[in-house]
Amino acid sequence: MPKIILNAEPRTVVGKQVKQLRRQGKLPGVIYGNKVDSKSVTLDLREATKILSTVSSSSLVTVVLEGKEYPSLVREKQIDFILRTLKHIDFQTVSLTEKIKASVSIHFEGESEAVKEFDAILSTGINQIEVEAFPQDLPENFIVDISILKNLGDSILVKDIPMPENVELLSNPEELVVFASSSKPAVEEEEEIVEEEVATSEGEPEVIEKGKKEDEDF
Repeated sequence: MPKIILNAEPRTVVGKQVKQLRRQGKLPGVIYGNKVDSKSVTLDLREATKILSTVSSSSLVTVVLEGKEYPSLVREKQIDFILRTLKHIDFQTVSLTEKIKASVSIHFEGESEAVKEFDAILSTGINQIEVEAFPQDLPENFIVDISILKNLGDSILVKDIPMPENVELLSNPEELVVFASSSKPAVEEEEEIVEEEVATSEGEPEVIEKGKKEDEDF
């Protein structure tokens, strides 16, 4: 994967004055983490928005500040939900020689036969998998192919997802990722079974008991 680079500049403006930076097309942020004192920075809002829209929380990003490179992970994105723009970004620096724990998101692809043929509903379980690896070995996400869900009751567990080399799984292997369940409520199914049983009993011939009447008069 190509190296992801973001250029940053030192920031001295803090507090309410930060709004002025946003009006100038700047994105305020902070860098902190492995053997690094917390540093306030600014980035070009347009460039940062374009690049950060393609990375996940487990993607390794290189922040270049005053000529020095800081391998980092995006730890928090603050978003203006009215303007739909980034307001603030937090980077955590990491060491490329030390393993770290991270949550990797799950993405689904493909089309399930159970949905097409049996009108199944896909119920999802966890949406992230906990792993441990060197920062440069962290997967951006786990792609799960749901086309293997062919029948009602089929499921995919964490253990069914291949782990990349040099990545250690920390999540429970038996945790549910996705399950193909019936779209009909259980009550509906029970009612159908009862209706079938009634229909069957109505179609059976009447059995007339035979025996001595006097035996019942004790």
